[in-house]
Amino acid sequence: MPPTTTPSTGVPYDASLPWALHPQVALRPESFGALAYHFGTRRLSFLKSRTLLTVVESLADQPTGLKACQAAGVAAEELDTYEQALGALAESGMICERVA
Repeated sequence: MPPTTTPSTGVPYDASLPWALHPQVALRPESFGALAYHFGTRRLSFLKSRTLLTVVESLADQPTGLKACQAAGVAAEELDTYEQALGALAESGMICERVA
């Protein structure tokens, strides 16, 4: 699957890089997962599982996107699905590459 590019930085989503929730994004946990609201773009996104919410919340604490998925208990056969979801979140500016 080709990487997804974030519009604000032009950086493609790469699971081997460090990521974080964008500073202008707020998460509201829900029974289905969460709502993510970007105050800068006024965009609303749905995180459609509690596991995806856990992944997104742990991005800043993990060295890579892949490690965040693994720490949240994402099974190896599900990684592609979660990487697609994270790619969509990167594309919409909800998550961004973390810079040291």
